[in-house]
Amino acid sequence: MILLAWLIERIMLRHLVNQEPIILFMATIGLAYVLEGMGDILWGSDVKVLDLGIPQGASDWMLDNFDIYIEKLEIFAAITAGIMVAFLAVFFQKTRIGRALRAVADDHQAALSVGISLNTIWVIVWSVAGIVALVAGIMWGSKSGVQFSLSLIALKALPVLILGGFTSVPGAIIGGMIIGVGEKVAEVYLGPFVGGAIENWFAYMLALAFLLFRPQGLFGEKIIERV
Repeated sequence: MILLAWLIERIMLRHLVNQEPIILFMATIGLAYVLEGMGDILWGSDVKVLDLGIPQGASDWMLDNFDIYIEKLEIFAAITAGIMVAFLAVFFQKTRIGRALRAVADDHQAALSVGISLNTIWVIVWSVAGIVALVAGIMWGSKSGVQFSLSLIALKALPVLILGGFTSVPGAIIGGMIIGVGEKVAEVYLGPFVGGAIENWFAYMLALAFLLFRPQGLFGEKIIERV
């Protein structure tokens, strides 16, 4: 993943310095489709079993004490996600590199003016993102098998960020919980009235509502620009 991050910076990102955020956004979405297509060509589209020894099956402790069915894998994934969020929060807030990453995210030109190497920072950003994506892929792959339809699940990260706010790590956590719980509740109580499959579009409709009434999200910073 780190090698892939370096190649992405060399081939694509260094040519997009100081471009508008929407250009970077669309370029990375296009890159996602390119990577997915390359993976499909190299390894095929069949579902592949991934067994890394992660605990599977229902948690007996939750069943016996609370009469709730929860997969051991989901508990393991939640603990892993919590550790990663804590590590990333400390990394972005307390380390010199983390502060440089935030500076680049806020303003490319200002970061360059104080001597921050944009090319180096982008390699670090994509390396960290690649490691996070790798862990997420391992968790989902262990649960549902390694398949390219998992990219549809990854797209739900965008509504999560819209809800929580693009500049807030706690907001992303809260946004993920709102969407996760909301999908299940809507499927159970509203699904029978609309023919089901609410989980496929609930997150995007909720994000659309937030864009209309609170575009900065629950915890995002309201940005006011003079035009």
